Amino acid sequence: METTPTTPRSSTNHTPNPGRSAMEQLETENPAENTPSLSRTVAIILSITCITGISNLLAGLLTVCIPVIANDLHIAPGLQLWPASAFALACGCTLLVCATIADVVGCRRTCLLGALLQAGSSLGAGLSRTPTQLVALRAFAALPHLCACPALRGSYHGRFQATADQEAGLLLLLPWAAVKPLVLVSLGLALGGIFSDTVGWRWGFHATSILNIVVLFIALWSLPSSIDKDAPLSQSTITRLRRDLDWIGALIISTSLACLSYVLAAVTHSDASRQMLEPANLSLLFAGLLLLPVYVFWMHRQTALGRPALIPNELWRNKAFTSVCVTVFLVWGGLNASEQLASLYLQDVRGFSALTSSLYFLPAPVCGVLTSVAVALVMPYLRVSLAVPLACFVSGLAPLLLAVLCRVDGPSYWQAMFQAMALNPIGADLMYTIAMLVVTNAFPLETQALAGGVFNMLAQIGKSVGIATTAIIAQQVTTPLMKDVEMREALLRGYHAGWWYNCGISFVSVGVGFWGLRSVGRLGIKRD
Repeated sequence: METTPTTPRSSTNHTPNPGRSAMEQLETENPAENTPSLSRTVAIILSITCITGISNLLAGLLTVCIPVIANDLHIAPGLQLWPASAFALACGCTLLVCATIADVVGCRRTCLLGALLQAGSSLGAGLSRTPTQLVALRAFAALPHLCACPALRGSYHGRFQATADQEAGLLLLLPWAAVKPLVLVSLGLALGGIFSDTVGWRWGFHATSILNIVVLFIALWSLPSSIDKDAPLSQSTITRLRRDLDWIGALIISTSLACLSYVLAAVTHSDASRQMLEPANLSLLFAGLLLLPVYVFWMHRQTALGRPALIPNELWRNKAFTSVCVTVFLVWGGLNASEQLASLYLQDVRGFSALTSSLYFLPAPVCGVLTSVAVALVMPYLRVSLAVPLACFVSGLAPLLLAVLCRVDGPSYWQAMFQAMALNPIGADLMYTIAMLVVTNAFPLETQALAGGVFNMLAQIGKSVGIATTAIIAQQVTTPLMKDVEMREALLRGYHAGWWYNCGISFVSVGVGFWGLRSVGRLGIKRD
């Protein structure tokens, strides 16, 4: 794989410049002064792993616990997928803004604040008494998560300045980063099943909050205050926040997504047709759609005037990048929605306990880890134009199997669920690696961070939209059947419709991959 070498900045004649980012200034310091001890190295890596991985653990916990939570909080069937969807939507809306704030305010401060707020949001979710409280707290949890993640990565680069130490740290982090989400989601699935069947689902959130506090103290000890010495809190901080962030662009796109998401939530009710005709919902739908072209115009205006733009329109002119973003939007939506429906099917239709249901999901993280290892081994030989469509097609087979084979009284584990759970994550795992390489090859160094942030933002929004639209389809199929067929059969038919929809969007991503990645050859090799 071709990479672009970077030249270390000289540390001589360095004068702190408040206009530069904290990370840029840290890189000019003496490497020997920033070489941490082994214990601090382990503590930093542990902090990065735990704080950034809490959301993955909670995602697995929610997947298997949502039927139990729905019964306890009396969540309507059409809204059962919203606790997971709200977190992803909030992540997508605020990802780029939070990353910039971390750079301006200081990596260590933002990291510690994010860890503290993450502990509070987890505790609050465990104390929720109504569906509204749970959904609101899951949406709020995105803010501390997004504050902590970029800040921790910045703290890592600011702490490991010696080239050998940084490379050694990266050798430890990168392989683990590929499989960490899968391992932690698997742990969340197992813990969700155990907590639900023993002390209760609330203790899953309480335990996560306790873990957050422990990791917060580890980070407080391991990350020295010198990391933020070139990002002092002063009047200039407010000036930089006002100058370096496209607040109006963020407000426009966030308002648009919030309006559209509210309308999606409204039409998941059993009386969707009446809800859709409500003046308030029609107004919000119109406002959400109208703000999209307004946002495009604002990005053009900001770029033309040389001002900060949240996502410059020029970014979308690269066909390979655009197709990767569209593909990951579709794949992430289908993957997460299929898993959520599978959890509801196992517990509400088949009648399995939460712990038994969690065991059905174990092939997913195992297969995901194997996929990540396989991709690393064959990476130099993969042709993106063929690998992406093939992986998306294989992932599309998972909801297809569930839609065709799942019944009220079956099938057995080895006849459908095992194969579906094993195939489901393949497309997403391959897409993550390929997308990062496409971003690296398609953009110059100064825009790679922005492009990577946009990719992650669309993955989160895709997850939210996929879960929300799947819930609408399942609810609209189930509701009319409630009076004519048995409850479990009505639910199953709704889940079937949702799986067919997920299969469809996965197969659409196959076409998008073929169309947009034709000019991309092997990974790391650009073609004219």
